[in-house]
Amino acid sequence: MKLIENIPCFGDPVFPEALKQLDNARATGAERLALMADHHVGYGVPIGGVVAYRHRISPSGIGYDIACGNKAVRLDVDAKKVKAKINPIMDEIQKKISFGVGRANNEDVDHELFDDEAWKMPVLKSRKDKARAQLGTVGSGNHYVDIFEDEEGRIWIGVHFGSRGLGHGIAESYMEIAKAQGQINEGITWLSTEKYEGQDYLEAMRIGGEYAYAGRDWVCAKVAKILGGKIVEEIHNHHNFAWKETHDGQEYWVVRKGATPAFPGQRGFVGGSMGDNSVILEGVDSETSRQSLYSTVHGAGRVMSRSHAKGKKSQPGAVSKEDMHKWVKRMGVSLRGADVDEAPHVYKRLHRVLEHHSETVKVIHTLKPLGVAMAGGDTFDPYKD
Repeated sequence: MKLIENIPCFGDPVFPEALKQLDNARATGAERLALMADHHVGYGVPIGGVVAYRHRISPSGIGYDIACGNKAVRLDVDAKKVKAKINPIMDEIQKKISFGVGRANNEDVDHELFDDEAWKMPVLKSRKDKARAQLGTVGSGNHYVDIFEDEEGRIWIGVHFGSRGLGHGIAESYMEIAKAQGQINEGITWLSTEKYEGQDYLEAMRIGGEYAYAGRDWVCAKVAKILGGKIVEEIHNHHNFAWKETHDGQEYWVVRKGATPAFPGQRGFVGGSMGDNSVILEGVDSETSRQSLYSTVHGAGRVMSRSHAKGKKSQPGAVSKEDMHKWVKRMGVSLRGADVDEAPHVYKRLHRVLEHHSETVKVIHTLKPLGVAMAGGDTFDPYKD
């Protein structure tokens, strides 16, 4: 970890554009900042950025995909049987789980969260029917459903997605409110948590978080049923969210955009890429952990943009589909969907990224991918991060 401009920064190199975005956040009233090793430039606030306010909240800091997060569950199934049938299993996952932008679930899904009084808020009420229809859908971009085997030969399911169109609508609404009040700096909007607009945003964000949790719960349970197993262990974390926390005796609203909470003893699931191992990790206490506001990575982090990977009309892409499929074949992964902008080539290697956080987390399990399902390459999504 390095202190750069009084900001704890993890990783090598530390990208100056991402650091500049955090400096912009400081100008919006943020009092504490940190940058994780998987960081890269994001919308307003960098992916991998941690931003803490005392009496403010940043809708753009949390971003459009409110409560995007990871869930991993361990099953009581025979790994040999799963590996022997991994191709038909992945076919069934692709058939039964809805991937893509704007998709509704193939099944009617109800949930007690829809009984919450907060749905009477105008920003939520107008989006309730769409949210109900989308519950349990995965979306596109870097969102996935994976099947893993750990170092002890046990099977895990891992998923990564957030609050879908609901979160996007909440974010858009409150960003516009902040802009109308002139509370914006270099794309970073903020609201006072001591005024009703900020308080309403926090309540809507809470519902977005519960919605994301419910969606990931549903998908994991559905995939467990496809595999014919029972869930015996669960690990579930948000990123793209804000929590009220106390650090060094002071209360803050801590915004983690593409960063995972990692308090001592708290476990998290962190994905690599479609062709790399993922991990279950656990936070540890240290001075470095305290400086990072008990935060860690949410993934491996990109090394090239989507347009660079895919190319443009006047410029060929840096990664071909042949390259992508060679990599996943070498790793023995059964892949469904995806495109070259999510190929392993566009990501850092997770084990190298985690070396920068060795004082803040420890790896509990290493998960080798057996099957990966994502939205197809023909799906457009401007808010994939």
